[in-house]
Parts: sequence; C-alpha cells; structure tokens
Amino acid sequence: MNLENLTQHIKAKPDLEFGTIFSRSIDLFKKVWLQGFIILLLTFVVILPFYIVLYIPMIALGITDPEALQHNELPPMAAVAMAILFPVFAIGITTFALALNAAFLKICREKDLGKESADDYFYFFKEGRLGKVFILALYTFGLSILGALACGVGMFYVMVPVSLIPAFLAFSNDLSPLDMVKASFTLGNKNWLVIFGLVIVSAFVAQLGFVLCCVGVLFTAMLGKVPTYYMYKDGVGFNDVEEISNY
Repeated sequence: MNLENLTQHIKAKPDLEFGTIFSRSIDLFKKVWLQGFIILLLTFVVILPFYIVLYIPMIALGITDPEALQHNELPPMAAVAMAILFPVFAIGITTFALALNAAFLKICREKDLGKESADDYFYFFKEGRLGKVFILALYTFGLSILGALACGVGMFYVMVPVSLIPAFLAFSNDLSPLDMVKASFTLGNKNWLVIFGLVIVSAFVAQLGFVLCCVGVLFTAMLGKVPTYYMYKDGVGFNDVEEISNY
C-alpha cells in the first residue's frame, strides 16, 4: 500500500463522530468482553517477569544489605542498574502489549462481522511479525519520552496518534513501522479532539468496574480499546484500503 495514497484517502474520509463510535463500541464490547478479559490476563502474565527482573537489584540489595534500604535512598550501583534496565524493559513491555492489543482489535473485527472463527491471541507473535512490533514499540517509547519532555503538554498530543498505532498494526500490516506511525498521526491530527475525547471517556467508563469490589475492572478494562477499532473503520476503512493497495 502506498502511504501517500493512504494519507489522501484518510483526509478525504468524513470526520469521526464521537457519539456514533462510542455507542457502537459499547455494543461490540458486549460481544468481546470475554476475549478482552483473556487479553488482559495474558498481558499481566507476559509483563510480570519484566517487572520482577527490573526490581532484582533492589531485591538483591535488600538481601545482602538490609540497612541500605532503610534510608529511602538507593546506592549508586543499584540506581545505575535500574536506570539501565528500565528503558530496556519498558520497550519489552510495550512490544508485547502492542502485539496483544493488535490481536484484540483483529478479534473485534471478526466479531463485528459476525464471523465464527478461532480467537488468535498470539497472531503477532508468529511468522516473524514480532520484529515489526518491536520496531513500533521503539517508536512508541520514543514518542512517549518526547511527549513527557515537552513539559507534559506533548504527552496529551502524542497520546492520540499513539493510541491508533495498534489499529494500523492490526489492519495495515503491509505498511512499514514508520509508515504506520505516520498514518496514525495523519488520522490522529485530523480527528484529534474527537479521538482524545473517546480515549478519555471510554477509559473512564472502563474503570467503573472498580465499583464491583474492584474485581469487575478486570472485565471492563478492555472497553477502552474497542473505540480504536471504530476509529480505524470509520477513519480509514477496510474495503477502500484494499482497493488502494491494488492501484
């Protein structure tokens, strides 16, 4: 697919509608809540080892020198070790989270079409796809750092295109990682306010599971990811994109 053609196509599409996407997301979530729950559990299982390894320096320090932690200050060596490990494991966590989120969006597509097919949670872990996901994770991590360095204001800006990256990974996988990022910015910049509102509102609604003794949030958390599917469907489309790729 040609990125330039895709960019023009996105710009020619109607603007996204908040109410339409949000209401359809609620309806679709009723069909994919179980898959969302499984994705969430898989995410916890995958990233937990990263957190354990990240805190190994502190654990080792606590065993060898318990008094060192009583002053609420890390010794220089432990601080350096954690500073080195943090970006490495942050990128690792982002890689696996991206792969699982993209797989969830593909499942959303299948359920939206009413297809009865096996849920492939590890689609992006197979056939060499994880390499592309890793590069996307590097871009995502870099954009997040740049946004944070911009006095926090930039974080609000980049959160919109970054939220769209899993959708382009799921449905425009023939694009290069850099082209996926560029396409995410194209769609995000055109509909920034609507997408920002959907991200915030859907995330807030997803957290209402805390009302159910906190356990309910495990079943509602992935609601915040469903609108991304409709952002792509309405802002890019599927049949139209297939036609562009044949030019």
